[in-house]
Amino acid sequence: MTARQDTAAPLAPPGSGPEREQDIDAVVVGVDRVADDTVAVTVRAAGGGLLPAWTAGAHTDVVLGPGLVRQYSLCGAPDDLRTWRFAVLRAPGSRGGSRRVHELAAGDRVRLRGPRNHFRLRPAPRYLFVAGGIGITPILPMLAAAERAGVPWTLHYGGRSRATMAFAEQLAAAHGARVVLRPQDEEGLLDLPTILGGAAPGTLLYCCGPEGLLSAVAAHTGRWPTGTVHTERFTPRTGTDDGADSAFEVECRASGVTVTVAPGRSVLDAVEAVGGVVVASSCREGVCGTCETSVLDGVPEHRDSVLDDGERAAGEVMMICVSRAASARLVLDL
Repeated sequence: MTARQDTAAPLAPPGSGPEREQDIDAVVVGVDRVADDTVAVTVRAAGGGLLPAWTAGAHTDVVLGPGLVRQYSLCGAPDDLRTWRFAVLRAPGSRGGSRRVHELAAGDRVRLRGPRNHFRLRPAPRYLFVAGGIGITPILPMLAAAERAGVPWTLHYGGRSRATMAFAEQLAAAHGARVVLRPQDEEGLLDLPTILGGAAPGTLLYCCGPEGLLSAVAAHTGRWPTGTVHTERFTPRTGTDDGADSAFEVECRASGVTVTVAPGRSVLDAVEAVGGVVVASSCREGVCGTCETSVLDGVPEHRDSVLDDGERAAGEVMMICVSRAASARLVLDL
């Protein structure tokens, strides 16, 4: 999902700390149409009071019904702890998530889980943001954070048409030439060779959008220095499950449980089946990062779409919903 190799602290509004994940009963206080087929939902804590602090790039799980959990980027203001905001595109062929969000109205109750951040904005001398379609949502608070820090930035934002590009006109009006809009029906696709080829040394790139955009960005940034390209995905990256499966043993150190993970079965499924091990999970596709688990011993075989190359090489954590073992045994902090 993201590159997280920088060790410096992320940019954050005054008074905010690291995210502390919680379960939250929330009430919808507003649903606004921000583009064709896109609504922005504003929620507050059902019992009043403050919501958990978050930083730019964070997302929340939204529990929309039994077995219906979706992850959406927070796109409001991190220093507003009274409300959270997320925007959702009604997806063609929706399995129920985006359709249910578009049915929400003021007064409806929803269950939230989070916040969680695998797309943190790291300190840099300058930023280049590239967004495609609804991928603009995690970028919005990043722009505000960069602005607040006085760091130069540019946003290139593409979409099918102006009418489908959420927040586009507001961004252009507020930031002028630093926001470059590229409606595909008027101007074609984003000119990535020019955009990425002209980046100054020291630039950090943050990109979110459909897989086609992310693949193209990866192709044009292969020689960028390690840790300078940060992306977030909506769907699993291709080729993550190409490895051969074989059985291995997992010791859950904290629970005192040891299980054998059979070929074709995930670590998550195996530990849930024996009971006695509580694991938070959501997407079960290696995208959301909810099931990130510390590896105490052994070598994981990473098949997720969250960790960067440095984190994979370190082998200190793994996403147990999809990743497996490259060793005969793993010891996990479960």
